[in-house]
Amino acid sequence: MTETPTFAGVAESLRTATNLLTGISDTPRLDAELLMAHALGVERSALLLDPARYEVPELYAHLIARRMAHEPIAYILGYRDFWTIRIEVGPGVLIPRPDSETLIEAAVAHFGASAPARILDLGTGPGTLLLAALSEFPDATGLGVDASEFALAFARDNAGELGMADRTAFQSGDWGAGVDGPFDLILCNPPYIADGEKLMPDVAEHEPAEALFAGADGLGDYRRIIPDLPRLLAPGGLAVLEIGATQHISVGKLAEAAGFAVACRQDLGGRDRALILTLVR
Repeated sequence: MTETPTFAGVAESLRTATNLLTGISDTPRLDAELLMAHALGVERSALLLDPARYEVPELYAHLIARRMAHEPIAYILGYRDFWTIRIEVGPGVLIPRPDSETLIEAAVAHFGASAPARILDLGTGPGTLLLAALSEFPDATGLGVDASEFALAFARDNAGELGMADRTAFQSGDWGAGVDGPFDLILCNPPYIADGEKLMPDVAEHEPAEALFAGADGLGDYRRIIPDLPRLLAPGGLAVLEIGATQHISVGKLAEAAGFAVACRQDLGGRDRALILTLVR
């Protein structure tokens, strides 16, 4: 059991918390600041602007103790900022990653001044990619599909909070099965981690395995998703799939076999992250 730490003033508390979280988190200072702001009920920007105006609440020590026990920061806060929007999350729901913003960048770059009319997000989770795309294309409507009714409840709440309820529909499903196209933009962040791969405790002990793992080689869901995409994609449309950093060639071959031309976009870390698919036949 993690011992609850004790803290003094805000500035000193942030330093102490950062030291405690070093080795637990890749971003210990950021985590310390986000948890302090959350405990105070203010935005992080307000905290950083004038930390001396605040007193450290008792709750802060308990939040740091939870993070020291490897509970994901997004579950503690109840949200994750993604692209330009805030996504509500909780235990049992896949947490949005900054790397996934690469898919939205690819869509924006492709469509430019034109815009997709209909967007499909396969494996939408809490609505992350669909709602981010709709924030960029205000005249578009979208459908989010997920096998988890629990995740879809978060997606519907997020759409409502973002004022997009009338532009979205969410349904339970097995990838594209039972979905009628065509869609101008298809987004998908499927499970792509091989079953035997070791993950950080934050992920392995807390996030849903069904949203992470995809068979012995991590390609199981791509083999089911990609052959169905030509049926769902409108002429001139775009499909963008998130991939693991080493999966460009293997997933690309699956897409080419289904009749797609394949391009790849890298994330901010320089890793292959998004396969960009356009139909050539």
